[in-house]
Amino acid sequence: MPPREVAVTPLCRIGSSPDFPCAIVRAILVAENQGTTGAARLRMTARRVAVLTSGGDAPGMNAAVRAVVRAGIAHGMEMFGVQHGYTGLITGDFRRLGARDVGGIVQRGGTVLGTTRCVELKTDAGQHKAMQQLGDGGISALVVIGGDGSQSGAHALSQRGLAVVGVASTIDNDLHGTDVSIGATTAADVALEAIDRLRVTAASHQRAFLVEVMGRGCGYLALMAGIAGGAEAIVIPEVDVDPEDVARELRAAHDRGKSHAIVVVAEGARYNAEALAQYFKANERQLGYDLRVSRLGHIQRGGNPGVFDRMLATRLGAAAVDHLLADRHGVLLGVVGGQVVGTPLAEVANRTRRVDVQWYALAKVLAA
Repeated sequence: MPPREVAVTPLCRIGSSPDFPCAIVRAILVAENQGTTGAARLRMTARRVAVLTSGGDAPGMNAAVRAVVRAGIAHGMEMFGVQHGYTGLITGDFRRLGARDVGGIVQRGGTVLGTTRCVELKTDAGQHKAMQQLGDGGISALVVIGGDGSQSGAHALSQRGLAVVGVASTIDNDLHGTDVSIGATTAADVALEAIDRLRVTAASHQRAFLVEVMGRGCGYLALMAGIAGGAEAIVIPEVDVDPEDVARELRAAHDRGKSHAIVVVAEGARYNAEALAQYFKANERQLGYDLRVSRLGHIQRGGNPGVFDRMLATRLGAAAVDHLLADRHGVLLGVVGGQVVGTPLAEVANRTRRVDVQWYALAKVLAA
């Protein structure tokens, strides 16, 4: 039987508020035509949804915000941005976002919403304030774009009954539940560009450079940039390396006729770049090279996202809205085996992933 026709009042005459969402009118017609299934969709489209970015900024966060907002609007949701991460959530610093408000940000690094590291959200009082602010604003769902600390906060709010979906975003790429997180590949590209430039100087002066990259307790950035940059040695937290081992590798490279050398060191390694340099100086190790140290630091976070991070962020942001529509929340969205996968926040919170050490074995072979 074909669906029955429904008389429609012109949209401009519906409701006294100019903010009345037109998409809800369309959803009403779907509800009339499809019965309870349509009614269930209507309840979802009428929801107010907020999105926030938290923790360390990562290239691609803005692309994720854009995808969440525009996908939500397409489904008739009212979208709100939370300023300054969980700090803004606790203080009620919300602003309504339309499609134009997120225009022109897909290519920008950092986060237009701002971010903080909020210790208060770890407390019962802080979580209570956040829930109260959401309730006062009529906001019933939240998308959290960030790393492990951010997703731990998302889990805490989920346990209090809030519909929360996390989106994996950290340059460290240490989140459980995804093969790669938003920002990681762009950060690796930035590190690689710096290594390529330093190699030019190293070759000109017959020097060795210790290049320290970010990553906290995960060696992903160091390994990827080190392998792609042809490093003579790589030091990561997952493999305990003694300074003498590094010195031996540099001496061997010199003996093989290499005029210069690059050592890529993860900041979370037991011996980071500064510690290695101090050890070599104190013990007067004969490396065969004049040694310099370069710490890339936060420069790795500041690049505009590459195509992979823009597409990953867009894909995960849109998927977050799909999950809320399907009432599937309390999960972190990531990509595993090329597919978007939702991992329960309970399995993600306070848990990090380390890099596959098989990459390290390959790096040793390639450094010959």
